[in-house]
Amino acid sequence: MNSVIMSFIVNLDVPDLAAAEAFYTEAFSLRLGRRLGPGALELLGGPTPLYLLQNDAGSTATEDGDVRDYERHWTPVHLDWVVADIDAALARAIAAGAILEQAVREHSWGRIAVLADPFGHGFCLIQFSDAGYDALLA
Repeated sequence: MNSVIMSFIVNLDVPDLAAAEAFYTEAFSLRLGRRLGPGALELLGGPTPLYLLQNDAGSTATEDGDVRDYERHWTPVHLDWVVADIDAALARAIAAGAILEQAVREHSWGRIAVLADPFGHGFCLIQFSDAGYDALLA
């Protein structure tokens, strides 16, 4: 019998826990859930909890000896924040410290902007059209 995963959480390594808390609460209206000791905290208000984990730049990230680097990096896994008003969300994210990498672009399914947080993590803001991704169905 296969089990079905019913939920998931998001863990995000950051080099400065206080700065990351300030960014994610200001940019996305998340709120502090719990402080999990001096090096981790839980942010609530989205569809799943976001856990910020304090890990210094240069610290060991894998058993193979890879180290954490908070320069801007690309990863195939990133957060897309679905918003009702992309222009307002973009202004709020930039005011909180995000870096705009690609201005808002229009698509049949909606609008998208590509940004990075102050810690090098890329993310997108997406405002769906009424059809959303259904606009891509043939």
